[in-house]
Amino acid sequence: MSEDEHLFLSEILCIFLTKYSDAMKKHTDSIDAAILARILSGEKDRVWAPADFLDLGSRAAVDQALSRNCKSGVLRRAGRGLYHVPVVDPLLGILGPDTGPFHDAITRRDNSRIFSTGAHAANALGLTDQVPMRPMLLTTGRSRSVSRGKGHLLLRHVSPRFVSTRNPTSALVILALRWIGKRFVDDDIIARLRRNLSPADIAALPADSACAPAWIADIFRQISNQPKNT
Repeated sequence: MSEDEHLFLSEILCIFLTKYSDAMKKHTDSIDAAILARILSGEKDRVWAPADFLDLGSRAAVDQALSRNCKSGVLRRAGRGLYHVPVVDPLLGILGPDTGPFHDAITRRDNSRIFSTGAHAANALGLTDQVPMRPMLLTTGRSRSVSRGKGHLLLRHVSPRFVSTRNPTSALVILALRWIGKRFVDDDIIARLRRNLSPADIAALPADSACAPAWIADIFRQISNQPKNT
């Protein structure tokens, strides 16, 4: 951790100690202090959920402690049931959490996994130049809308079967091809995949074909059975 980060965390701790000094003298083992201590000892940009503190007290006690810390300004709500340490930018003001930690918190809270949409997967694999603008992800949990600051993130359910591949890239290929559609997957698309996938990713396709629909499993075999163009 850098010196600036140490100073930043120290300032937050001082604010908390000032606001709650009297209470902490009487309750040195208070759940508020225990929660804040865990947050300050964790990753600076982590987004936290109540489940991360249930070993410190009951769910009701944890919720109340998090609410008190939000009212004091030590914490800020990142979304419903999600919290983070606020960072203030001189020009932009209070910043929301980064995307990665926010998604990690959702997966921990919902006991699910999150993936890019088929459109994002197709773009990442070089199969399309389109860049999706709608804030949406796929989840192995239920479809829902998750609040994030003043906006919302849409989560759409995807069958765990399609994303339970041993190699993560195989799941991206499945999602991308399902989004493109069987009718529109031609020789050019297959050639791009063969050209853009790494040798290790191509070698993993046969083992992951059981997770794919039959027509995509056939494409997996076509790609893995032919040499990669150089």
